[in-house]
Amino acid sequence: MAKVVKAVRGMNDILPEEAHLWHFFEQTVHNWLALYGYSNIRTPVVEHTDLFVRSIGEVTDIVEKEMYSFVDHLNNDRLALRPEGTASCVRAAIEHNLLYGGPQRLAYSGPMFRHERPQKGRYRQFNQVGVEALGFSGPDIDAELIVMCTRLWQMLGITGLRLEIGTLGSAESRAIHRARLIKYFEQHVKHLDEDANRRLHANPLRILDSKNPEMQPVIEQAPRLIDDLDESSRIHFETLQQLLREQGVQFEINLRLVRGLDYYNRTVFEWITDKLGAQGTVCAGGRYDGLIAQIGGRPAPACGFAMGVERLMALMHECGKEIARSVPDVYIVHQGEQATSFAWKTAELLRESGCQVILHCGGGSFKSQMKKADASGARFAVIIGDDEAVMQVVTLKPLREVADQVRIDLNTLSDLIKAKN
Repeated sequence: MAKVVKAVRGMNDILPEEAHLWHFFEQTVHNWLALYGYSNIRTPVVEHTDLFVRSIGEVTDIVEKEMYSFVDHLNNDRLALRPEGTASCVRAAIEHNLLYGGPQRLAYSGPMFRHERPQKGRYRQFNQVGVEALGFSGPDIDAELIVMCTRLWQMLGITGLRLEIGTLGSAESRAIHRARLIKYFEQHVKHLDEDANRRLHANPLRILDSKNPEMQPVIEQAPRLIDDLDESSRIHFETLQQLLREQGVQFEINLRLVRGLDYYNRTVFEWITDKLGAQGTVCAGGRYDGLIAQIGGRPAPACGFAMGVERLMALMHECGKEIARSVPDVYIVHQGEQATSFAWKTAELLRESGCQVILHCGGGSFKSQMKKADASGARFAVIIGDDEAVMQVVTLKPLREVADQVRIDLNTLSDLIKAKN
């Protein structure tokens, strides 16, 4: 036998028994985005590597360790599988002049790729839904994004999420804070691990995001960015808090909230759960006012977030959310040459009327076909033999209730099925 080819590690199949949950999630997200006026944008899975190096930051885990980057041997382009969606969305907005007509509310969904150690809630190919509000400068859009999330959690039946918010200030205030951080960590260099030492002068803010437990006491005593905030960033953050309180959104202020991408400024936030073990962040985002100019566009403010679909669906399961699997209305059982021809006609007429129909294929006795009809979950079996075909009628048998089967013509079949549904 030939060797079985399996899926790449960390890149998972979504099987039919799981697909109904994905469909529910995707339909819910579609309806939710429409409530807030967000338009769909779809970008390529492959982008130029430089896009992510310039946007995410060269001294970040994503670019240094996780990004699938390669050289296209046909033209020597350096390409990458997208590790996140914001940079691609902003690139598309610049390339197609989307901001020419004013601010844009955009949303995307699809697979992202990072070379990480696969574990529950963390995969090498994973799916995200992202929302980007381009061209809006005030804290009101920051608040709207967060309020949007609270509504989605309600629509998905998710409970127990904790919201943490913080601020990274302006580029100027971060430059001041960066100098203070470098000076502080230089005094505690013996307590820094290899990654922190490497990033000390290149990107000291990343040290604050370290999960190394041995470094936490040093990190806790590090200078706080909020103490270096410029006045406009302070007002922006205070106004955001006020808007959230007015909308009844509970939050915690996390002054060490950094995020793993370099393009953020001012508002940052994360939605966190304790129900998924180590992979607790299910949705995160913030403001990135400098990114559009950074990758070649005219300067414009922006804010957004992304959520991990697999983590959210795992959380839905933990919260006891049950989604009924879609089942057909009718399973058509048939035997005989004339019966088969009439069965095809019956199936298409029922589908035209909006009924979900499985037409039995593969032959077999009536008994074996009826077993498959029952296993399909269909509410009704439509039974057709040559006698029915000659008379242009069918036998309708209820499968989920105690009731007599009836013989009826095609003109009343779909009406009767709809009435019973």
